[in-house]
Amino acid sequence: MQKTFLALAALSFSVPTLAQEPDRLSAIADEALTGDTIAWDFVEGITTEVGPRQAGTKAEARARDWAMAWLKAQGFQNVANEPFEMETWVPGDTHSVEILEPFPQPFVIQPLGNSASTGTLGLTAEVVEFASVGDLSAAEDGSLEGKIAYISHQMRPSMDGSHYGFAGPVRWFGPSIAASKGAVATVIKSVGTDNSRNPHTGGTSFPERTTPIPAGALSLPDAANLERMFDRAGERPITMRLVLTPKLLGTTMSGNVVGEIVGRDPSLPPILLACHLDSWWNAPGAFDDGAGCGIITAAAQHVARTGQPLRTIRVLLAGAEEVGLWGSKAYSAAHIDEPIAVGIESDFGADRIWRFESNFRETNEDLHMRLANSVARFGVANSSIVASGGADLNISRDQGGAIIDLQQDGTRYFDLHHTPDDTLDKIDPVQLRQNVAVWTQVVGLLANEPNAIKTGE
Repeated sequence: MQKTFLALAALSFSVPTLAQEPDRLSAIADEALTGDTIAWDFVEGITTEVGPRQAGTKAEARARDWAMAWLKAQGFQNVANEPFEMETWVPGDTHSVEILEPFPQPFVIQPLGNSASTGTLGLTAEVVEFASVGDLSAAEDGSLEGKIAYISHQMRPSMDGSHYGFAGPVRWFGPSIAASKGAVATVIKSVGTDNSRNPHTGGTSFPERTTPIPAGALSLPDAANLERMFDRAGERPITMRLVLTPKLLGTTMSGNVVGEIVGRDPSLPPILLACHLDSWWNAPGAFDDGAGCGIITAAAQHVARTGQPLRTIRVLLAGAEEVGLWGSKAYSAAHIDEPIAVGIESDFGADRIWRFESNFRETNEDLHMRLANSVARFGVANSSIVASGGADLNISRDQGGAIIDLQQDGTRYFDLHHTPDDTLDKIDPVQLRQNVAVWTQVVGLLANEPNAIKTGE
């Protein structure tokens, strides 16, 4: 009788105690907020041991080897390199620019991806100023024969990074438009928001029938100086000497690195977490996108601590994103017949997540609200904005599948983007851990969602 009484008493106390324990996933996400070290370990390791990872080069190949070894050491399964071919551009050794007349002085410049070479002797020509890419587009055909086009813009910092869409065309299309008007070269005001004398590189493109011309980005202070020169010069022409020596290497190999936390039910489509492994040559790519790869792999690991998830969690560390989404396109082409449940990408630095978006708010409101409510405690707001996904989620868009955007604070992102200042010391560990906590919560819920996620597409 005494033993029975004690057993019943113990049971009466243990049931409410267990009921009051926090959900294990939430508890682990909360622990990540203050204690995660996995994301930092990844980004510290790849920036220290590999450094810059220009697409299609031996440096990017070293990054793939490093990432595969790291994933295996962390317990990921099915770790692999999925190779693909790409046409490879490299920046060359010489990047210089100087004003010869009427105010002689050197500036700082970096070539844009896909820029042609001036040759080692460079070229000298008059510079013509355009306040925007729209003004350049309005210029008469042939009006830039033998001249260098300079293109400005008015980009401003923004939390959601929306000014990138406003200023980006200066880099994306400006040089090709200038070439179509007869320009021998283009220099642009860097697409960025900082005050440092660090030019922002990035890709430009030339249509098939447009012959590429040399194209480079001036640091923002130098661009401002050049604009003052135009204001002061009056009728006097401004003459520039430009030397850019990039090269085309032809076809080389790149690749996507993948790994998995294998789920209990292989019949259910996996959750795809994406980032990109490559960086530009001029920085070790801590913000863009070493941090993103650290965040997604850390989140997958923390979810695994809750027990084997229902669905497989697949990480995609895409190659050759910076130079044209080669890895994203190759992954979609190779796996298009393999359904993805939800795609999410981290590729906007390491500062805190502040907004939750999905493309299934209307078609799967219950899941959208459960996810949004689950991360409110981390300072993340719900949103009615329809998620469109990051650059390396081509497969989710191509399949018409579910997408989530965990929007990060981009206020300082374009101070660092594509510059030599994209280094480890710029990462705030507290904000990095907040990313991991949010991702852990969201991925954990998704990986254990038994129902199909309808997007209405």
